[in-house]
Amino acid sequence: MFQVRIHGRGGQGVVSGAEMLSIAAFLQGNYAQAFPSFGSERTGAPVVAFCRIADREIRLREPVMQPDALIIQDPTLLHQVDVFGGLRQDGYVLINTSRSFEALGIGEIATGRRAERLCTVPASELALQHVGRPLPNAALLGGFAALSGKVDLASVAAAVREKFSGKVADGNIAAATAAYDFVQRKMQEAAHVAQAM
Repeated sequence: MFQVRIHGRGGQGVVSGAEMLSIAAFLQGNYAQAFPSFGSERTGAPVVAFCRIADREIRLREPVMQPDALIIQDPTLLHQVDVFGGLRQDGYVLINTSRSFEALGIGEIATGRRAERLCTVPASELALQHVGRPLPNAALLGGFAALSGKVDLASVAAAVREKFSGKVADGNIAAATAAYDFVQRKMQEAAHVAQAM
């Protein structure tokens, strides 16, 4: 079973992001589950959502304490909440920012981890460009598809179409595609650097 934890703030589409990820996984023939965990339910408050993907029925219902992957929609949470708690050593991390792990003050997280599983992507900027609002969830799912390979871009696009319609769906799919391409380029560059060393 592959477990994902998504951290963000109320109003950023954290719960919708988890739901779309589970739909994308389901469309690829997997079992999937998504659910939120709320503290104070207000715009701007920290929100966590979870997604599980498996090739057989999922019976667990508790929060994801040891994620295989983290998607962090709001980098301001990095020093306010223990977003990295329980992350598996070989886990994936995708953060919505144009800054590096070092510039964010979390370079130590990368120590001893697989560099090809750690990435940042300016998802809010891509969403603003394609959707007209800085809601990063769909863009992050595109980036996550490129980073992890656990879902593909076509399934992410289909999941977005199930959640939204018309121009909103089109914009979110464009943002997801741009983030997918961005992460793929970034991972290829990292691979070239690693080979050169």
